[in-house]
Amino acid sequence: MVLPRFVANLLVIGTQVLGRSFAQAWKAAAAKAATDGIVQSTRRSNQMMQLTEARKILNLPNEGPVSKQEILKAYDHLFKANDWEKGGSFYLQSKVVRAKERLDEAVKESEIEVRP
Repeated sequence: MVLPRFVANLLVIGTQVLGRSFAQAWKAAAAKAATDGIVQSTRRSNQMMQLTEARKILNLPNEGPVSKQEILKAYDHLFKANDWEKGGSFYLQSKVVRAKERLDEAVKESEIEVRP
């Protein structure tokens, strides 16, 4: 009669120990994931858009010089076309803004040729 009681106690105590260790591991993993997520989102926001992506978004040629007027004309058209108050996409509108910012930075840094 002692053996079944011993086995039952062993199972209960083993389950409690495993449960506590699992809970601690879960909390530690959740905390690490939360901090890693913050670090990754910060890294992504610090990365600049590639020039080729910016040109594609604004529908400009991938190679060769562009004029400031072409950039501004493409930006104005796409910004207005994606106005979220008129049923457009706020996400696409923000991509258009970031593309223009990237091209303006490239012009300022002389990364791309500018036609007069």
